[in-house]
Amino acid sequence: MSTTFLSVAIPYVNADPHLGYAYELVQADIAARARRRLGDSVRFVGGTDDYSLKNVLAAEAAGVPTAAFVDTHAERFAALAGPLGLSFDDFVRTSADPRHRPAVERLWRACAANGDLYRKTYAGDYCVGCEQFWRLEELLVDGDGVACCPEHLTPVERVEEDNWFFRLSAFQGYLEELLESGRLDIHPHVFRDEVLSFVRGGLDDISVSRSVRRARGWGVPVPDDPEQVVYVWFDALTYYLSSLGFGDPESVDFSRWWRKADHRVHVIGKGILRFHAVYWPAFLASAGQPAPTRIEVHPYLTVDGAKLSKSAGGASRSAAGPVEVADTYGTDALRWWFASAVSPTVDTDFSIERLVAAANTDLANGAGNVVNRIATLAATCPQAVEAAATAWPIAAAVGLEADVLSALADFDHRGGCRLIVDAVAALNRDLEATTPWRLAKEPGAEAAAELERALARQIASARLIAAALGPNVPALSARLTDRLAAPADPDVAREPAFARLA
Repeated sequence: MSTTFLSVAIPYVNADPHLGYAYELVQADIAARARRRLGDSVRFVGGTDDYSLKNVLAAEAAGVPTAAFVDTHAERFAALAGPLGLSFDDFVRTSADPRHRPAVERLWRACAANGDLYRKTYAGDYCVGCEQFWRLEELLVDGDGVACCPEHLTPVERVEEDNWFFRLSAFQGYLEELLESGRLDIHPHVFRDEVLSFVRGGLDDISVSRSVRRARGWGVPVPDDPEQVVYVWFDALTYYLSSLGFGDPESVDFSRWWRKADHRVHVIGKGILRFHAVYWPAFLASAGQPAPTRIEVHPYLTVDGAKLSKSAGGASRSAAGPVEVADTYGTDALRWWFASAVSPTVDTDFSIERLVAAANTDLANGAGNVVNRIATLAATCPQAVEAAATAWPIAAAVGLEADVLSALADFDHRGGCRLIVDAVAALNRDLEATTPWRLAKEPGAEAAAELERALARQIASARLIAAALGPNVPALSARLTDRLAAPADPDVAREPAFARLA
């Protein structure tokens, strides 16, 4: 059995959550559930990034104190666990969790003790949306000649101030070796190539603090420097460690789930790859701590080709929030679409129509329908239910759960879904070939024995399919398993295991 620390990135809470972030949460949750089923010891962690200038500006615009604004909005992110069916083991709010500030301070002091922090005056082009300075050659120029952030396509702000800097340049060789060797696996590998190109281009030292004035006093104070607060990305990335009690040098959780873990996995969107694959491993190396072992990167969800974002809002049916979609169409439908339809390497356009089509095809007409058919037939032959315990399933169901779990644990969600869809199709073909509904009407012991054999095989196969669905659609998996556990009263009408969506 191996030990896995698995986390999602923590979002700014300047506005309500959108479907793009919900996709990240579900993607990670599916992998966590699959790894647990495979026998891994898993710690799955999420949280909110409270100390962002974006949060401060949003609070000012709303006329609300920053702390109160952050409290209200952070709760909306924490509340996603129910509608999305998430299995978090921990959830960290960086401004409210007592574990966080000590962890940030310990990491800062470790980097300082290694000689990797120094203070200087700096001027640069800053994007509040990214909370990042950009190099001149990285900026885009719009039609009016205005320099814009390449990520948010909004004008950058020229900022000059005295900050603490981290010697990122000192870790050039370390980072190249870490990435080239695969000790830090950036997956899919198209994103690894992007990071390697950036690192090989030469690394500049980076600012890791902000003035208290510009931060409006909101943030973790820099140790021994009351004029500065810790830069949001140094602060936010430390949440991975603060969730494990890193602020306490004797933390058992940190030793077990980070230093000694077999797998340290971050699930993130492509827009924050540089922070996780370059800055974060360097901070950790400076502090004498091991790097992540894998960063699983996902592209964006779009609506009509436009990236979903909290600040952009959106009143269209397709751009509805994750809670609204889950409440209207069901958690299973949303999770299945995320697992089966989203590309691992290119942006995927979301629409309600696509979600409904996938749910109706694969869940209502597929897994739900085949289980309904078999469960109804089992009511006419109760002995087949008992015989299913030792029956040999159809070929497509043999080893299905293990194959699906292996795919999902490796973040091959679409591959895992295809295995299930193929198994459902094979089971339907077996039903059509054996016609148990006809055998149930035929007299004689021979027909009864043939019916029992066929149904036992089909029940056994359906149970394996139901189990394989567990990480993707846990609620539906449980319903299907219950329906196959015992024959129902044939005279009582039953609701579909998964009703078609309108």
